[in-house]
Amino acid sequence: MTPSPASQHLFERARAVSPGGVNSPVRAFRAVGGTPIFMASGEGAWLTDVDGRRYVDLVGSWGPMLLGHAHPEVIAAVGAAATRGTSFGTPSEPEVLLAEEIVARTSAEMVRMVSSGTEATMSAIRLARGFTGRDKIVKFAGCYHGHVDALLAEAGSGVVTLGLPETPGVPAHVTADTIVLPYNDRSAVEAAFAEHGDAIACLITEAAAGNMGVVPPEPGFNEFLSQITARHGALFISDEVMTGFRVTRSGHWGLDGQREGWAPDLVTYGKVMGGGFPAAAFGGRRDVMEQLAPSGPVYQAGTLSGNPIATTAGLTTLRLADADAYARLDDASRQLQALVTDALTSAGVAHTLQNAGNMFSVFWGVDAPVTDFAGAQAQEAWRYKPFFHAMLDAGVYLPPSAFECWFVSAAHGEEALTRIAEALPAAAQAAARATAAT
Repeated sequence: MTPSPASQHLFERARAVSPGGVNSPVRAFRAVGGTPIFMASGEGAWLTDVDGRRYVDLVGSWGPMLLGHAHPEVIAAVGAAATRGTSFGTPSEPEVLLAEEIVARTSAEMVRMVSSGTEATMSAIRLARGFTGRDKIVKFAGCYHGHVDALLAEAGSGVVTLGLPETPGVPAHVTADTIVLPYNDRSAVEAAFAEHGDAIACLITEAAAGNMGVVPPEPGFNEFLSQITARHGALFISDEVMTGFRVTRSGHWGLDGQREGWAPDLVTYGKVMGGGFPAAAFGGRRDVMEQLAPSGPVYQAGTLSGNPIATTAGLTTLRLADADAYARLDDASRQLQALVTDALTSAGVAHTLQNAGNMFSVFWGVDAPVTDFAGAQAQEAWRYKPFFHAMLDAGVYLPPSAFECWFVSAAHGEEALTRIAEALPAAAQAAARATAAT
């Protein structure tokens, strides 16, 4: 691992004033070791750190940078909006335009803006409970829906990355009404509804799991969830914070529900719809959404919800995300997946690469499809550490966790893919030489 003097200096300062030196746990490099890299700027597919080193970015701010960093039209729109004021605490036109754009692209009939994916899922759960008059919720092990107390049970993302079996500060009674089931397991879902059906307010799932690595729903699974919740009078919440507007212009729903003729009752969005700014939303059926205050009795509010800068960035991003942008994004992802598979195979590293549209990840030491959290946890995640650092030293910035998915952008062109292709063989060899004690 090549030292990064400026990053090391900043990290030491950060640890004195922030827990772990970071503002979100996975950034601390605990799963891969070493000093987290502090970035100074980004442009297109590239990041530049505080030491002036340049990297191909395969994190993309954990998904939002669909068009790449600092897209000129997004920056221009944000700059113009900022000159008009950064926050009003009143309605403004950009939030209406963004809501109209989301409704036009998706199954949602109405949406409410918030500032983070966690807020979106928390609010959707509250709304589902208020609408149904029930308390219990169903979620799947390995799916991550933000740091909502009731949804941290057997969660993915940073919870599994850091190996945290439970989270102190979440009282047992808060999760007592949370039923956790194996992902992709229809019989477990049927059994849960058979036992608790008249008490279940909602079932929430990632539209395609991306926080235990990428574990796509088996064919027809989301449709099955839509049907069984409807039969029992519960609501089906599809969490598209990660997949929304990334895997298609309509999110993952564009790959299944739109084609199969069903829609979730509620859906959550974030990441891409903010264009790199803190913005998220939840939406769904009109009759459900109209139970929100001030139209209905279920309270939800936020000072910065619908912020004019964030909604301008999101609106501009979605308008630029046309068929050509998605074609370039999907092509870059296909090429990258092939490069990774070829390098690992050539090095003799057993692995399974899985994707949900253009999102993908690698499961290490696995030679069969991974369909649930238990399968994801069974991988040889220790092979990822030397692979990660070999790629980093070669100028490729990967997610600092084996349990996160890789993101490309429409800006990942020939130069970026060539840099990755050149880095992969040595990194694959490093993974092949790794041992659990490394």
